[in-house]
Amino acid sequence: MRKFAMGAIALALAGSAAIYAVPASSADQPTVVRKVLMQQDLPMPNTTEALIQVTIPVGGREGKHTHPGALMVYVVSGAISLDYEGKPNITYKAGETFFVESGKIHEGINRGNEPAVALATFVGPKGQPITKQVE
Repeated sequence: MRKFAMGAIALALAGSAAIYAVPASSADQPTVVRKVLMQQDLPMPNTTEALIQVTIPVGGREGKHTHPGALMVYVVSGAISLDYEGKPNITYKAGETFFVESGKIHEGINRGNEPAVALATFVGPKGQPITKQVE
């Protein structure tokens, strides 16, 4: 399953508008879906930017992961509880934003009673997976 998700991420990085599922932390968790809405190489050498729609179903969690570049997130609907390395857990509601630094371990969790939808903007190194799951 992990190889499939990483392959799908690599495909998305190649510039397609692919939809891919991110494995949950356990088999009984609902599946988080990320949809690459747009991806563009930037004029800076070896840098890419992606706009991604993230949907976390009720009770869903992303699994702990990192990104090789910076991530800015806008919560469109629902609420996302963010477990973030070295910081207290904060729940972000619709209309709120948050920032994730490159390389920091974090996880979005939907503890609410409706699906959480967010728009994430990623800026990072070209050719690397946007998300790397950690154990």
